[in-house]
Amino acid sequence: MQYVRLGASGLEVSRLCLGTLTFGSPRWRPWILDEAGARPVFRRAVELGINFFDTADTYSGGESEVVTGRLLAEMFPGARREEAVVATKVFNPVDLAFEGVDHASFRRRPNADGLGRKRIFHAVDASLKRLGVDYIDLYQVHRFDPHTPLEETLEALHDVVKAGKVRYLGASSMWAWQFARLQQLAKERGWTRFASMQNHYNLVYREEEREMIPLCQDSGVALLPWSPLARGFLASTDGAASARAEADETTRKFYGRPSDLQVRDRLRTLAERKGVSPATLAYAWLLHKGVTSPIAGASKALQVEQAVAALDVRLTVEEARELEAPYEARAVLGHS
Repeated sequence: MQYVRLGASGLEVSRLCLGTLTFGSPRWRPWILDEAGARPVFRRAVELGINFFDTADTYSGGESEVVTGRLLAEMFPGARREEAVVATKVFNPVDLAFEGVDHASFRRRPNADGLGRKRIFHAVDASLKRLGVDYIDLYQVHRFDPHTPLEETLEALHDVVKAGKVRYLGASSMWAWQFARLQQLAKERGWTRFASMQNHYNLVYREEEREMIPLCQDSGVALLPWSPLARGFLASTDGAASARAEADETTRKFYGRPSDLQVRDRLRTLAERKGVSPATLAYAWLLHKGVTSPIAGASKALQVEQAVAALDVRLTVEEARELEAPYEARAVLGHS
């Protein structure tokens, strides 16, 4: 395993992060693994040197944090806890996650979501309890909140850092101008700035290359792409959809344009030439592009192994161009 600093911070993270959206309760989504099912996946990640784990309070109505916390305590006991980096998120509602209603309905519940001071203070304590930890290494805003004053959000986040409940702050998908405004305001007020950006980025969704990625690279902010395999679209080798893809309407909405299929075909062809899986090559392309640590979701130990194998794959400039050539610009996806 390779380790790298989280942007300009002093925090060391593995070059791949295990995303634990797939851990929690199958009552939330049929493809979710319970604790027993998640254990071998988590264990294999630890065996391969991964020390970075990403979850969110909204996943499985909080059960993802519970399972992640239990497995973390089991595999990083006692003093080893300091080796692990635990990331979670705040913004979306939690308590109604099992009821199957959409986020528009969640908005009707006062203080159940967003980035207000009351919400952040409650959410961080709830996440600490579910994770079973004394502090969260990386606390991320899951989305931008246009309904709360930026000063209120940033000061509340700064306060949970100063209270010792959080070590570093991160952000996720938003417009580059919104992130720049948050960072500048935090700098002006002497508040904690964001160390990382978890954005939507993969071979068939590259709109972040326009503004967000250059902004982060210029300012020393770590890039932690979510959906590095395009929700499994890039990992498919035989056209068969995974259990998640079968049940996931978002996958069908986001990916599958003719140009996406061309990119995937080139990925498969080059992967075969290089003797690796398409998933491994898709991760390798992201690492080649200079991201810090892609968020690798996994429901099988093999998927973790394929992700880690990317560390040993080298792409030439010509090979990268071969993969990228069919890409066509598209509307921005993933900010809401």
